[in-house]
Amino acid sequence: MKIKNLFEDKKVVLSFEIFPPKPTSKIDTVYNTIEELAVLKPDFISVTYGSGGSMTSNRTVELSSLIKEKYDIETIAHLTCISSTQDDIKKTIDELKAKNIENILALRGDVPIDKVSGGSFNYATDLIKYVKDISDLGISSACYPEGHIENKNLDESIKIIKMKEDMGAEHFISQMFFSNDAYYDFMNRIYRNNIKSPIEAGIMPVTNRKQIERMVQLSGASFPYKFLKIIDKYENSPEALEQAGISYATEQIIDLVSSGIRGIHLYTMNKPHVAKKIVESIKPILDALNRSEN
Repeated sequence: MKIKNLFEDKKVVLSFEIFPPKPTSKIDTVYNTIEELAVLKPDFISVTYGSGGSMTSNRTVELSSLIKEKYDIETIAHLTCISSTQDDIKKTIDELKAKNIENILALRGDVPIDKVSGGSFNYATDLIKYVKDISDLGISSACYPEGHIENKNLDESIKIIKMKEDMGAEHFISQMFFSNDAYYDFMNRIYRNNIKSPIEAGIMPVTNRKQIERMVQLSGASFPYKFLKIIDKYENSPEALEQAGISYATEQIIDLVSSGIRGIHLYTMNKPHVAKKIVESIKPILDALNRSEN
């Protein structure tokens, strides 16, 4: 099933993200994670595509196929393009289709340190256009509620989302954020620019201090005062910080879906026990909202 069709069937879509193990680790180290997440019955699971060349690509395809075939859960395979040729992308698409995978998340990927990609694509928009031209895959893409870390101009960010939609993207997943007010401002801009594709809010439960430091470097997401108070209060108590982080993410989600946001994408960090606590708290609310749709 194409991801866009899930939003036609449900009022609120819930999905997870997982990542493959490092190329130096055995792939079966993530099997238990998938097993535990599958029990929570998400509408789909996305599988990231990190650095690491063909080994990482193969693992993304393998895990996406496992999720769909064994657990009957729809999946999105991440696909980055910055260092890929058209032949590389065509080969990966053929592998995905052979495994009955119908959806990809089209991403640029990290620019090489030397800033020389050696590939055929410079931006995610280039990848979206190419995939649309050569396949019938469902195309999702990323969006940035507070602007991209390389360009914080939100008006420019909205223009790029519209360009992605015009080129064939049918669904968007937002980068993580911690301020719902910032997200609502972003969605108001989306509506004003006549962007019609469903957009999922990306939520990451913060369970340790190192996560936060890395987020500052990678995302540029802003941290509300309430969030910072939680970190300062419990940073030296791992169990307390994990519980506080789960509670903060849960409150975010309840506020978002109660305000009409159509999708929640949970960045699980391959921690099913965290996802389980959140889903147990929000399930009655999601069930009530989705019943009201029928």
